[in-house]
Amino acid sequence: MTMPICLWSGPRNVSTALMYSFAQRDDIRVVDEPLYGHYLRVTGARHPASFEVMAAMNCDGDQVMRTLIAEQDQHPAPRLFLKHMAHHLVDLDLAFLSHTSNLFLIRDPQEMLPSLTVQVPHAALEDTGLKRQWQLFEELCDAGQRPAIVDSRLLLQDPEEILQQLCGHLGLQFDRCMLSWRAGPRPEGGEGRSRQCLRVPPREAERLPDHLGVDSVGEGRVDEHPSDTRAAVLVDRGLSDQGS
Repeated sequence: MTMPICLWSGPRNVSTALMYSFAQRDDIRVVDEPLYGHYLRVTGARHPASFEVMAAMNCDGDQVMRTLIAEQDQHPAPRLFLKHMAHHLVDLDLAFLSHTSNLFLIRDPQEMLPSLTVQVPHAALEDTGLKRQWQLFEELCDAGQRPAIVDSRLLLQDPEEILQQLCGHLGLQFDRCMLSWRAGPRPEGGEGRSRQCLRVPPREAERLPDHLGVDSVGEGRVDEHPSDTRAAVLVDRGLSDQGS
């Protein structure tokens, strides 16, 4: 049975670039944040153009996921690649996760947070997705899954190597078409966001916001990450800790 691929990311993690990378493949169809409308409806979050987004999307998240999984069952090819934000998992029946291949995209919070607070000046822990990523990772592992974790900086430093490993984990053959794409707006990226290729951005020089730097998680700082990025080029419960 062909399972849709669910990418669980947080904001400012180069998830759009990874989605575009998979969109180059003839055997993949990507869907960008299908639970965003549900998240806006349930939480009442006031994001730019939130009302327009909700008007354009199905905002019943359970129905959205049932429809996508049924579509994949009926049409095994192309395989679906669903780019999600982890914090969009609010008030949902998570039974669908047993029918998806799940992976996580992470970024060092010291780099991610200053970038996020440009867009969301008063961002709270929930806006980062970090805590939900960690919770979801533990839930999937407890259920016997082996979700991959991809560190975005290491992906950008050596995209071919990391994509080869990721494709192998997902049961796909690596294709070099995933390394670059035509510049300009793309239909997959809701707001016309685009990168021409996977490449390393400069490190964020801004100061870590004070309100997100001290004991924000409750069991540590927000800059502690679920992957323990000593290891993470690509980590799952069946791969050895490459960094230790």
